[in-house]
Amino acid sequence: GLTERFELFVCGKELCNAYTELNDPFVQRERFENQAKDKAQGDDEAMFKDEGFLTSLEHGLPPTGGWGLGIDRLVMFMTDSNNIKEVLLFPAMKPT
Repeated sequence: GLTERFELFVCGKELCNAYTELNDPFVQRERFENQAKDKAQGDDEAMFKDEGFLTSLEHGLPPTGGWGLGIDRLVMFMTDSNNIKEVLLFPAMKPT
């Protein structure tokens, strides 16, 4: 149950994240069970045991991955901004 991950940095600024997905049904089941215990003890961020997803994994999921490129981070790079707050499109949504 290994998930690989990397981040692309250009000129010292993070541009994107990339990763592979865990596709081992036995490892995922164990993780869901551990999170279900955490959820029962009050952890609001813990996941429930998703039997539908586990069944899908048992049928076979080929190696899967993805990457995400944030437009805000790309704009930071293109405008030579040092803080993401400088390029957020909606000022009301800017973190304080």
